[in-house]
Amino acid sequence: MPKIALVILSVLGIIVFLFLIVSFISSILFEQKVYREVSELFSEVESRSQIVQPADLAGLPHPVQKWLQYSQVIGKERISTVRLKQKVELRLKEGQQWMHADAEQYFTVEKPGFIWKAKIKAAPLLHIAGRDKYQAGMGNMLIKALSLITVADASGEEIDQGTLLRYLAETVWFPTAALSSYITWEEIDANSAKVTMSYGGITASGIFTFNEKGEIINFVAKRYGEFDGQYRLETWSVPVQDYREFNGIKVPTRGQVIWKLESGDFNWYHFEVTEIEYNKPVVY
Repeated sequence: MPKIALVILSVLGIIVFLFLIVSFISSILFEQKVYREVSELFSEVESRSQIVQPADLAGLPHPVQKWLQYSQVIGKERISTVRLKQKVELRLKEGQQWMHADAEQYFTVEKPGFIWKAKIKAAPLLHIAGRDKYQAGMGNMLIKALSLITVADASGEEIDQGTLLRYLAETVWFPTAALSSYITWEEIDANSAKVTMSYGGITASGIFTFNEKGEIINFVAKRYGEFDGQYRLETWSVPVQDYREFNGIKVPTRGQVIWKLESGDFNWYHFEVTEIEYNKPVVY
C-alpha cells in the first residue's frame, strides 16, 4: 500500500476515534443533566401512604370506575412516583425509516410532572439524545445530535399544553392519578368519558375510550404540534393495548401515537413498556 494511503487511513482512524470519544463523553454529560433534573423533580415528592378506598371512586363516571376497578387500584397505595422503561420506534416524517430507541420516563403525581429521556439510534455511529419534560406546569423538549449538538430546545405555551396532554394520556400507567384534584371527569356514554386537567394556568381536555372489560383503549385530544415550522392544534390519538400487571396494577404495555391530519393519519411513534416501578426512590 502506498505511503500516502497509509497516512490517510491513519488520519481517518484518529478522526473516528476522536469522534467516538467525544460522543461517549457527551452522552455521559447529557445523562447526568437529565438525572439531576429527575432528582429535582422527585425532591418535591411528599412521602404518603394513602390507600385507595371504594368510596374514592364515588361520583366518577361509570366507565372510569370500571377502569379503576379493572386496574386493581382499590386497596392499593396511591401512586406518587413512577419509573418506567420503554422500547420505542419513531419517525419524524411520513415515509421516513423507523428509528429504534430505548427510553426511560419518570412521573410525579401530587405535583404532576414527568421527564422522558431516550437514546435514538439514527444511523451507525450516530445517535440522537432526547429529553421531554413537564414540571410546574411548563414543558420543554430538548434534542441533541450525538448528545452534543442542540437540534431543538422548545418551550412556550404550545409546549406547555402539549406536555400537559401527554401527562394526561400517560396516566394510563398510574391509574390512581385519575383521583387527583387537578383532574375532572364527565361521562359521555357507557364506553367513554371526557377528562379535563387544569394545572399551572393551563387547561386541556381529551376523551378516553374504554372496552367492555374496563380497559382504556384510546385517548384523543386536540393538541398543539409543530407542522411545517408552525404550531397548530390537531387531533392527537394514543391507542393502547396488551394489558399486563406490574406491582399489582394492570396497565397497557403497547401503543401508538398518531396525528389525525387533514392529509391523513401520521403514525409516528410506537412504544412497548417493559418495566414499571411505583413509589420507589430514584437511585443511580
